[in-house]
Amino acid sequence: MVGDDEASPILDDSVPPNARLHGQAGGQVDKVLDYLSFVATRKPLTVLLDEAPGKIAACTDAEIASLYLLEGDGRALVMRGNVGFPKGTRGKVRLTVGEGITGKAVELRYPISVARAADHASYRPFPELNEDRFPAFLAVPILGANGPLGAVVVQRQADRPFSEAEVSLVAAMTAPISSGIRLARLLDDLRDPPRRKTGEGTRKVTLTGVPVIPGRAMGAVAALRRPATSPRKTADDEDAETLRNAIDQAEGALRALADRAQTTGLGEHVAFIDSYLLMCKDQRLQHRAFELIDDGQSLATALSEIARQATRHASESGNEFLMSRARDMEQLCDALLMMASPDSRATLPAKAIVVGDDISIYDLLVTARTQPVGIVLTEEAPAERARVLLELLGVPAIADVGGALRWIAPGDIAMLDADSGLLIVNPSRADIAAHRTDRKRNRPPT
Repeated sequence: MVGDDEASPILDDSVPPNARLHGQAGGQVDKVLDYLSFVATRKPLTVLLDEAPGKIAACTDAEIASLYLLEGDGRALVMRGNVGFPKGTRGKVRLTVGEGITGKAVELRYPISVARAADHASYRPFPELNEDRFPAFLAVPILGANGPLGAVVVQRQADRPFSEAEVSLVAAMTAPISSGIRLARLLDDLRDPPRRKTGEGTRKVTLTGVPVIPGRAMGAVAALRRPATSPRKTADDEDAETLRNAIDQAEGALRALADRAQTTGLGEHVAFIDSYLLMCKDQRLQHRAFELIDDGQSLATALSEIARQATRHASESGNEFLMSRARDMEQLCDALLMMASPDSRATLPAKAIVVGDDISIYDLLVTARTQPVGIVLTEEAPAERARVLLELLGVPAIADVGGALRWIAPGDIAMLDADSGLLIVNPSRADIAAHRTDRKRNRPPT
C-alpha cells in the first residue's frame, strides 16, 4: 500500500506508544503532503502547469508526469504541463478523445494503467518523446461537474508497473487540478463565447495556441496593422528624398538581419532576405517610383501602384515564383511607406504583445522598432519563413490562437506563456504576481 513502507515510529511525547507518525524526510508521505500544501490555495493556471507535474511525479516515483487539457470543441487533448520530456514538447503533443491510451481513458472516464504501453491496443506513439524508455503507463481522466477536463499521465520504467493504490492516489490528485482548470475559464466560455461590448469592463480569459518561440512576457495587447494605401492624394516636394532615405534605411536593416541570422545559425534559411535587398537596389523599381512622384502622385500612391503592377503581372503570367515575389514586393512597399511617412493609425504601442494573422518582413523592418515583447498569431503553425522571422525577432511567440481578436480590446493587458502555449487576457493579480516571481527566478545574474 502507498506509504506503508514509510510508516516509522517517531519519538515524541505527544504521540501515544501504540501510535505511529507516518512520514520521514523525503519519503512518499511527505511528498504527498507537499502536493496537498501546493494545491491548497488557488493557483494561476501557469503555476499549476509548471509545478504540479513535478510534484505528481515525485509522489508516484515516476520519471514522467504530464497534464493534458481538453480544448477547442471538447475533443482535443493537448499536453500543456510536463516534467521529464523536453520542454519544447508542451503545447505540441496533441490527441483527440479516444485516441491513444490517454484519449481512451478520457473517453471512458476511468483510469487505464499498463505495464508496457506499447502492448495496449490504443497505444499512440510520439517518436519525438522517445517514450520507449518509460513504458509503465498510467492515464487518469480529470473530471469536472459536466464531464472530463483533461488527463494526468505518469510514466516510469518497465519493471515497476503502477499499483492499484497508486492509481487511486493519482485519481485523488486530479480533484484540485480540475478546480484550477475551471477557474482558468479555459473551456466552456471559449466554446460559445459571448460578444464583448465596449464599456462592459475587463474579463479574464485564457486562450490556447501552439508554442513557436519559447518564453514568457506581459504587456498591453495590440493588433498588427499596416499603413493606409493613400493617406495623401497629392505629392509632397520632399517625397522623392524621403523615399531615398527609407530605401537606405531598409537596406541597412536587411543587412543587419542577415548578419544576425549568420550569428544565430539561421544563415541557410534566410535567402529571402537577399531577395528583399535586390528589390531595394532594383533601379527599375526606384525609377518607376520617382517617375510616379514626379507626375504628382503621393508617396503612398506611388508605392501602392508599384505593388499593384507587380501583382497584376504575376497573376497574368500564372507563375508561382512571380506571385511569391509580388507578395514580397507588397510587404516591402508597405514597410518603405511606413519608414518614409509614418502613419499614426498603423503605429503600435511600445513593448506590446502583438496579435495578427501572420508575420512578414514588414514586421522585422517596422514592427520590431516598437520592441514588442511577444507575438500571437491567429493562423495555424507558421511556415518556415514566418518561423525564421519569429526567430529573428527573438521574442516569445505562439500560433493557432483562433478567435484571439474577438477577445481583446485596446488597453487590455495580457500574459503570454509561450512555453505552454497560453495567452491570458486581463490576468488576475495572482497571475501577475506569479509572472513577476517567474521573471525574478529566471533573470540572469548581473
